[in-house]
Amino acid sequence: MRKFLVILDDSRECLNAMRFAAMRASATGGGVEVLSVIPPDEFNHWIGVADLMRAEARERIEVHFEVFAKWMRDKQNVDPELVIREGEPIDEIMAQINEDREVGVLVLGAGSGKGGPGPIISALSRNAGNLPIPITIVPGELSKEQLEAVSKPA
Repeated sequence: MRKFLVILDDSRECLNAMRFAAMRASATGGGVEVLSVIPPDEFNHWIGVADLMRAEARERIEVHFEVFAKWMRDKQNVDPELVIREGEPIDEIMAQINEDREVGVLVLGAGSGKGGPGPIISALSRNAGNLPIPITIVPGELSKEQLEAVSKPA
């Protein structure tokens, strides 16, 4: 089964990427894999404190994921899977793509503010010609109706 890999983070545009991935998976009989990366700089503390912070970060990610997962199950009939990795975001995204051969498309949400599309899109687009799978970039400003229109098969 082909899976759409979507990144779960705290960005506003993450919502549109999640919606798009779920709608495309539903329309094509695919799956959704949600990846959240915990950067290493979050744990530059004493070991006991770092372990507690790591557990809290994982719990926060799982709660955030369940909100999206419930919507995907209820509205799109897609049962997503969650993967949590620790490390540099680009390195971990590439590692996940290389390790899970069922991942066929990376779905990213693009920011529309002054900061540009976001650091992940900027970094990956510089090397897009060497990626093993295509990237779908979902504009963060698309409405729910626009997302539904572009995610349905022709």
